[in-house]
Amino acid sequence: MIHCPDRQGILATVTEFLNKNNGNIINLDQHVDRVEKIFYMRVEWELKDFAIPSEKIGEYFDTLIGSKLEMNWKLYFSEDIPRMAIFVSKMSHCLFDILSRYTAGEWDVKIPVIVSNHETMRPVAERFGIAFEYIPVTADNKAEQEAAELALLKKHKIDFVVLARYMQILSKDFVSHYPNKIINIHHSFLPAFAGAKPYHAAHARGVKLIGATSHYVTSDLDAGPIIEQGVTQCSHVDTIKSLIRKGRDLEKIVLSNAVFKHLQRKVLVYNNRTVVFN
Repeated sequence: MIHCPDRQGILATVTEFLNKNNGNIINLDQHVDRVEKIFYMRVEWELKDFAIPSEKIGEYFDTLIGSKLEMNWKLYFSEDIPRMAIFVSKMSHCLFDILSRYTAGEWDVKIPVIVSNHETMRPVAERFGIAFEYIPVTADNKAEQEAAELALLKKHKIDFVVLARYMQILSKDFVSHYPNKIINIHHSFLPAFAGAKPYHAAHARGVKLIGATSHYVTSDLDAGPIIEQGVTQCSHVDTIKSLIRKGRDLEKIVLSNAVFKHLQRKVLVYNNRTVVFN
């Protein structure tokens, strides 16, 4: 995964590096932001017969290309399976959707632990054979409990976190430990329909479209880089109950799509925006 100032010949330089070292390219995507003048690229290749040992690829690439072209780059290996923690409160729809995809083998991911500020989802975690950690958070113990959560994530060697309707605002310090590695879901109504009952507010306004947005968490509430969004039509016949049902269906699908793209290493963040490769 690469982004850097745009200039002529970047694509050719990277592909030549791979071809010269017997790397068989199996997937390549690139984009140029003409306004910001930034080049983005994702390239995937087979390591069979590759001339450079895996542990030396990054060093060689940076010396020969990366540093010279002022690249920000990250190298991932397909056999490295990410470890994901799920944070949840009382609502189960996003959690069940994630766990169903996980147990069906749709995702190459490990889920060592589910963390919650309520006991409600413990039976769900037990049903799927995943460790459940109850860490209640209040205004008085927030710093202490977040420290306990961070220690837990370190213990389980967690690579990224998914907030499956976790109804707590993470502190700036917590987020700093996982930059662009905490994925959240919220109603696309925000900020127009902010608050605890967005579907009630949407119903009162007679909206014709509702949606959901999944994004990386930053220190600015619900303002992180957007990964995935979805919408569905509604009308005057919809009740608050039907809007909630439609909204929750969207939330779980949009969140799972965002998680899947993150797992595929197809999301590149630059200046609080994302490039999501196909």
